[in-house]
Amino acid sequence: MQKAATVLENKKLEIIDIWVEKVREALPASVQTPDPVLRDHLPLLLDDIGNILKRFENFEFSSELSNFDGMLDTSLGHGRHRSTSSGYDVEQVLKEYIILHKVITKELRKANVYSEDVADVLKYIIENSMLYGIVAFVNSLREVQQKLTGVLAHDIRNPASAAYLGIGMIKQDDPPERFEKIKEMTRKSLKRSLGLIEELLESVKVEAGEGITFHFSERELAKYIKSVADDASEIYPNKIILNCKEDEILGVFDTAMIRRILENIINNAVKYGERGTPVTISVEDQQEKVIINIHNQGNPIAHEDQKEIFQFLKTTNGSGPREIKSWGMGLTLVNSVARAHGGSLHLKSNKKEGTTFSIVLDKTANEPGKKKTSLNFS
Repeated sequence: MQKAATVLENKKLEIIDIWVEKVREALPASVQTPDPVLRDHLPLLLDDIGNILKRFENFEFSSELSNFDGMLDTSLGHGRHRSTSSGYDVEQVLKEYIILHKVITKELRKANVYSEDVADVLKYIIENSMLYGIVAFVNSLREVQQKLTGVLAHDIRNPASAAYLGIGMIKQDDPPERFEKIKEMTRKSLKRSLGLIEELLESVKVEAGEGITFHFSERELAKYIKSVADDASEIYPNKIILNCKEDEILGVFDTAMIRRILENIINNAVKYGERGTPVTISVEDQQEKVIINIHNQGNPIAHEDQKEIFQFLKTTNGSGPREIKSWGMGLTLVNSVARAHGGSLHLKSNKKEGTTFSIVLDKTANEPGKKKTSLNFS
């Protein structure tokens, strides 16, 4: 088996190139996958196979799985990685391993180092890699569904609360203009709630690498930001301050998604910020970009948490007097919306200045129409 391990080591790059070619011929999902993404964990897996062949000259199927920790970790990583690659399903992940098995076997036969013992070890390794890879793939998709559903359910609360509050504000002796204003606010809030409920129903069908559908169109953004600030002023006890000098901000946006992420950050600013202090929304309209800053006073986000707060599927436990827990997916969603608009999300948080989230949006990054996001937000 030492000779087989040496052949794998010497021919690793050749095996990878052949495997990539075969996979692209056989798997539809691989066509749109860049080479570095497609190869991802393959070099590590080949190294793991070679190391195992070197260690088990007299291989027995009763060998403890702990002897294969490296290989199992690589397979788990591969499965998680494929769950964020668009178009992959269980069948295609399995086929990747089957193709790898065939390519390795062929190369070992050509080098006259393929024996019954080598075949047993190779079969055992590939089968366990398939098992652990698929477990990780399925679990990652399930976790995506749970997180996405949780975030959507959470986001429904904002417009639903606004509608509930609006109904409670109506009085019999209200003047017609106040009644119409409250009615319109309630109608819009209920409409947003219905849209989020439809998205919630769609989220249970999420597949590998898929996220939320964006609907881009040419829009005037300033009025939507003002509407979010007005609604927040009605809902929250904190004073909501809007600094926006522009009457018009023209560009190609998904205004429903922008509204949603602004509501998300404002909600967090109220919950995590110092009680009774204002939340400030500042808008900078630049030539090609729009920058929306949302600031609150209060205890800053810990420096170590700032490094992880945007990580995909990251869930953090709350700290401080109110012990608030947070879905990591919430800020991942905000980050995703910014990226889908050709922009970015930034955080600055310290004790002296408080916490500011800055959303950068590119006005011309998209053409009008539908666009599906990726859930790979690393």
